[in-house]
Amino acid sequence: MSDRIQWMSTKEAAEHLGVTLRSLYRFIDEGSLPAYRFGRVIRLKQDDVEHFIETCRIEPGSLEHLYPELKGAPARGAALDD
Repeated sequence: MSDRIQWMSTKEAAEHLGVTLRSLYRFIDEGSLPAYRFGRVIRLKQDDVEHFIETCRIEPGSLEHLYPELKGAPARGAALDD
């Protein structure tokens, strides 16, 4: 017995991801998130949305550029004098 596909509307998918419809359409248009057109209706597979979430996981150590060193603070990894 095969599993039934769980379809999501674009509104449901955007709400599930916590993004705007505009962002969702950009993910689809860039090829990051598969979607299907049935006539004038666009649908997404729930499994594809869940997989997309996992591909967006942030790797530890990849955000250092977002929190630059404070002026006057010792450099990260520098030994502190006792």
